[in-house]
Amino acid sequence: MATADQIKALIKSHLQADDDRFMAVAMQVAAHSARQGHGRVADEIRMMVDQAKAERRKVARPVPIATPRGELAALLSVTYPDTRLSDMVLPDEVRTRFDRILREQRGRQKLLAHGLQPRRKLLLVGPPGSGKTMTAAALSGELRVPLYTLLLHGLITKFMGETAAKLRMVFDTLAENRGVYLFDEFDAIGGQRTVGNDVGEIRRVLNSFLQFLEQDASSSLIIAATNHPEVLDRALFRRFDDVIEYDIPPAKLALRVLQNNLASFDVRDMDWIAVVQAAEGLSSADMARACESAAKDAVLDDTLLVSTSSLVAALRERHRGNSR
Repeated sequence: MATADQIKALIKSHLQADDDRFMAVAMQVAAHSARQGHGRVADEIRMMVDQAKAERRKVARPVPIATPRGELAALLSVTYPDTRLSDMVLPDEVRTRFDRILREQRGRQKLLAHGLQPRRKLLLVGPPGSGKTMTAAALSGELRVPLYTLLLHGLITKFMGETAAKLRMVFDTLAENRGVYLFDEFDAIGGQRTVGNDVGEIRRVLNSFLQFLEQDASSSLIIAATNHPEVLDRALFRRFDDVIEYDIPPAKLALRVLQNNLASFDVRDMDWIAVVQAAEGLSSADMARACESAAKDAVLDDTLLVSTSSLVAALRERHRGNSR
C-alpha cells in the first residue's frame, strides 16, 4: 500500500489543486503496491489514472488552428503535446525552476499589470537524451499552447541575407501566435562569432537572432536547446531569462526513471541495485528505451513480469550502442 510520504504527497497535491502531481504520485503508489504483491490494487489505481488523463485530454487539447502554411511550413513544425512535467523525472532544483516559470506564465497578466515580465526566454543545455526536447513538450502541454519546432534545414541557406529574413518570419510568427517555440540544436546558429572557420552568413544569422531576441516582447515562450554550450557565443547567455543545465541522472534519479517507465508492469522480483548499476552513465532517454525493450519481451512472453536479466541486458545494449 501507499507509504507515509506518498500519502502526504497526495494530500499536498490535492490541497494545491495540482492534478499532474497528484496523478504522478498515484502512479508511484501503484508501482509500490505492485512490488508489495497487491497486483489488483495496482491495476485499479493505474486504470483510474489513465481514465482521468484521457478525460482531461479530451477537454484540454488545443484546436489546431495555428498550423504553419506556405513558406512557414518549411521553417516550423507544430504539435500539440499531452506531456506534463509530472511525466518527467527531474532534479528538485530544476523542477522548482520550471514550476516558477509556469507560475509566472499562468499569472502573466498580473505581472504585466505591474510592469513585470514573466520568464519566457530559456536556454537548455545538456547531453543528448537528458530531457531538453521533452521539457519543451511538457511546458507546451502544461500551458495548453502549441509547440513549434524550428526546422534548421529550412532555415539555413547559402544565400546572403536569406536566412536572416527567414528568421525574421519566425519571430513575426511567434509574436502573432502564442506558443512554445523550440530552437533545437541551437549551436547551429548560435556559435561563437570569433571562430576562425565560421562563415559570414552564420555570423549574420547570429547577429540577427540576438537582435530579434532582444526586441521580442511577445507572449510566446522561446526555448533554445543545445548539447554543446561551450561553442555558443557568450553574448547569448545574458539574453535569456534562465539558463537551465541538464545532466546524466545520478543513481537516485535513475531509479525513479526506471520505475516510472515500468509502472504498469510487474517488477516485484527486480534487483534494483543491479539494474541501477547497469544504467550508470545512461541518459533518461536511453533508460526509457531499455525499459521499453524489456517490457516488450515481457509482453511477447505472455507475462507482465519484467525480469532483472531482461532489463540489465537491455541497458547494456544501450551502452554498446552509445560506444559505437
